Amino acid sequence: MQISSSRSRARSRGRHAASSTLSVRGAVIAALFGSAISLAHAETPSFSALLARAQGSAPQLLEQMANVRAAQADVRQASAWRNPTLDATFENLHAPETGGVSQRQDTYALTQVFELGGKRAARIEAEQHKAVATGTRERQARLTFATELALAYAIAEAMQERQAVAEAALERAGDDLRAAQALVKAGREAELRLAQARASAAAASAAQQSAVADATEALARLAALVGSSEPFTRIDHPFMARVAAAGTASGTAAATAAAWTPEQSPALAAAAAERDAFVAQVRVEQKRAIPDIGVSLGVRRFAWSSERAATVGVTASIPLFDRNRSGVDAARERANGAALRVEAARLDAVAARRAALAQAAASEQRLKAAEEGETAALEAYRLGRVGYEAGKTPLLELLSIRRALSEAQALTIDTRLARVRALAALSLAEGRLVFGEAP
Repeated sequence: MQISSSRSRARSRGRHAASSTLSVRGAVIAALFGSAISLAHAETPSFSALLARAQGSAPQLLEQMANVRAAQADVRQASAWRNPTLDATFENLHAPETGGVSQRQDTYALTQVFELGGKRAARIEAEQHKAVATGTRERQARLTFATELALAYAIAEAMQERQAVAEAALERAGDDLRAAQALVKAGREAELRLAQARASAAAASAAQQSAVADATEALARLAALVGSSEPFTRIDHPFMARVAAAGTASGTAAATAAAWTPEQSPALAAAAAERDAFVAQVRVEQKRAIPDIGVSLGVRRFAWSSERAATVGVTASIPLFDRNRSGVDAARERANGAALRVEAARLDAVAARRAALAQAAASEQRLKAAEEGETAALEAYRLGRVGYEAGKTPLLELLSIRRALSEAQALTIDTRLARVRALAALSLAEGRLVFGEAP
């Protein structure tokens, strides 16, 4: 009975090990098959092509273009002359007749109001400044969108690389499990080691599934940002490595030595344009109290003789009760507030560039250290695997080395992403694109 029970337990352990191995192999095959399917789909355009495509499809950019067209229409509308008015006056209706003759008089007059004192010119100038401010905000929005698109593109590529790291970790976990099974079968390892290898393989499978979901989400967000109705499947044009290499080649010291002024900041330029628009509005409010002159030309018909006579009239508004003093004061305070926002934007621009320069320099050093750490971790896993198969390295140490390798690879991906984010922040602070594309 004891021998039979031992054999049944051995067979059960063998079936369980075989089932675990098949499940791990199935997960690896499914991951590889999923990658092959994604490769069969249409590839995601490069960042340059995607940025060019987004100019006509991204909702954020289309909104800014509509704002610019509206501001240009406001300028055209501001230059329009005031419409004339047609007046018709009928006098002496049902009045007593004189000698049997009607005393009725009908007068028709056309009145044109003229704006004096440069009212129309001031209004046109104010709308032109508003249009300039709208155009400046539109350029700022394009730079901001290009930066957001670069980050979304880099995040999608990073999630895709994380998926590849998770798939490689799952494959290594399967190899470690098979090696543990062979050693247990040979009597060189205890059953506990096999259970630990199975747990590690299951954890690697769960991490792989999570990485797939993260990559899918990042690609969907990228498609939504550029206004694409169809989701992207994968990134086929390396972006993070190219940006990091371009930033390293240009050098942070060169960026520091470059001639840069705070006026190149898009936020400061937008604030200055809004200040000029508020200042122009002050002149509009100051001229509101100037009287408008209306000139009327008309004709009057007399009922008793059917003869006609010309009429001429002049009207003028009298600024007796309302001289728009409070309106002028309000416009001046708005202009003062806009001027203070310009100074705040200037300080923010300088501080943002200094911080971006520091982050760019630090990200370059972190990337070098992360890449060196990944190389060392890869070599450590290779040596640990050789030692485990030779019976010199414990399984727990091998699993720890494998986790360290996955963490080192993930750290390199995160550091590349941080490098892109730092260079994007620096380019936005300086009002340019470091990626070689024009906004």
